[in-house]
Amino acid sequence: MGKRKSKTGMAGISRFVAVLNKDQAETQPTLTSLGNFTKSTAQRADYSNGDKELGKASVDGSNITSNLNQAKTRKSAWFRYDVTGLVPFYNDAAQVPEHLLKYFSQRMRYFSLYDKHPGCLLDEEGWYSITPERIADQIAERCRCDVVLDAFCGVGGNTIAFAKTCERVIALDTNPTRLALARHNAHIYGVADRIEFIQADYISFARAFLASGSSSTPNMRRKIDVVFLSPPWGGPSYLSGSTVLSENEDPDTTDPAVHPTYSLSSVQPIHGKDIFSLTRKITSNIAYYLPRNTNLSEISDLLNGTDEQGNTIQLPGEQIEVEEEWMGDKMKALTCYFGGLAAGQEHLF
Repeated sequence: MGKRKSKTGMAGISRFVAVLNKDQAETQPTLTSLGNFTKSTAQRADYSNGDKELGKASVDGSNITSNLNQAKTRKSAWFRYDVTGLVPFYNDAAQVPEHLLKYFSQRMRYFSLYDKHPGCLLDEEGWYSITPERIADQIAERCRCDVVLDAFCGVGGNTIAFAKTCERVIALDTNPTRLALARHNAHIYGVADRIEFIQADYISFARAFLASGSSSTPNMRRKIDVVFLSPPWGGPSYLSGSTVLSENEDPDTTDPAVHPTYSLSSVQPIHGKDIFSLTRKITSNIAYYLPRNTNLSEISDLLNGTDEQGNTIQLPGEQIEVEEEWMGDKMKALTCYFGGLAAGQEHLF
């Protein structure tokens, strides 16, 4: 199941990607290291906290100190990744906007160390999109491996869980503030040293990563064992289903337990099947986190695609395992396991 410890000794994202072919330079980002990739696709996080003299904020959300001696005068080393002013830290319901109250009431389910100094932080999207910690830990245990890629890391819920079970975690997000919060939260859990935080669009990153393993540089790309996909579902309204309903679905159902079927076409930033097909070129070991009302026939259809040569992407004997994620008496989501992650298919890893 990929539980072997890495013997390569490689660290840092620059070891995961290589220079792209010259003929792809105009259509793909050129990578000599991930640092170059992030600089070409992202803006620096904006820290307006009065600590600029301690060092500039980097693209991955970290604030690197330029004066280590000054650190000794602070109560802790948190200023190295200071996110002061980016988002508020709520410790009382009276502080919370009304539309976030139901999420705030579950804060300890999201982060069991929410109140640990200096406190876990979430932006508005993070409050309604984060995976509950117990579910994240369950998924991480199933995905135990050397190198895992969290394609849409958000404020770090799954990323932190993966860092507990995997040798190395690559965490991507397009939002610099969210990356800063994810790094901050990872430090509270003491696992930030296992994580590469990268500001990047997953689709562009995946294409560039695949291009870096071209025939001219076949040994330059480090293997990614598992990819975890938790793309945006479209906000809290995902339970209303897709914009196109089937004939037997009623959008005005009075039963709160029944929701219109969610279509993979509602996944962002591109069709959910296209995200899967692209990811399948990186690894067959995929964990796909989807709404609980996702159309199961569409999930089943994910393995019916073909590659550029017209060969089926389904491995011999491969089945999809769909795991229901429950918190108490409420089902929160589905996690679909492919390749060697599915129970009984460890030999496919």
